[in-house]
Parts: sequence; C-alpha cells; structure tokens
Amino acid sequence: MSLPRTPSQTVGPFFTIGLCRRPENELDPKGTMLAGVLYDGNGDAVRDGVIELWDAESRRFGRCGTDAAGTFTFRIRPDADALDGHVFARGLLKHQRFRIPVRELARDDDGGTVFDIRLQGDGATTFYET
Repeated sequence: MSLPRTPSQTVGPFFTIGLCRRPENELDPKGTMLAGVLYDGNGDAVRDGVIELWDAESRRFGRCGTDAAGTFTFRIRPDADALDGHVFARGLLKHQRFRIPVRELARDDDGGTVFDIRLQGDGATTFYET
C-alpha cells in the first residue's frame, strides 16, 4: 500500500517559470554584486527557487530565479546595511523570510559579496515569521 502524496511533495517546480519572466535582479544598476546559492536540507542546490530582496532604505525590490547550479545574483547599493528577503522553493507551502546583514559580509576584490541560503541542516539560514 502506498500513501498519497502530501502538498509539500507535489508543489512546484513552477516558481521560476511564473515569477521570473524578465530580469529584475538589479536593485541598483550601478551597484555591487551580491551572489549566492540556495541549498536544500540535503545540501543540494535548489535549481527552481526564487529569491526576492527588499532594500528598505532605498525602497527598491528585486527578484531572481536560481539557475541549474542553484545560483542567484543581485546588484545592490554598495553602502547597503541590510536587505530583507524571501525564498520561494519546491516543498515550501509558504515563503520563508530572512535578512542579509550586508555590512557584516566579506567583500571580494570587486566589492561583491556572497550570501548562501540553506533551508535546513547545519548552518541553516535564520528565517523569521512573516
């Protein structure tokens, strides 16, 4: 006997198809690069997720779908303190809210930063109630 599938086993992958029809990942077109990878609980890259970022100080919004390697990229203000974000991904019945402490992240030679998002497990990103 097999059990019926639960909603969390059948949701998606449709986020990138429905939400990422055009590039919207430039909160500041002349800003610095913020990149990262979205990982699931097993440490595998989520290739059909969507990340949304909000810059409250400049009142700007951006959205980026993850690629085949789970990577997302944004162009942000170089002097941003923090960004609020949401993750939409398969298996999530409700988006997850997080915060990126941009000022605390290490910068590369070009001034860009890296922020990986882990949905579960060791080093999981802290998520907040929405």
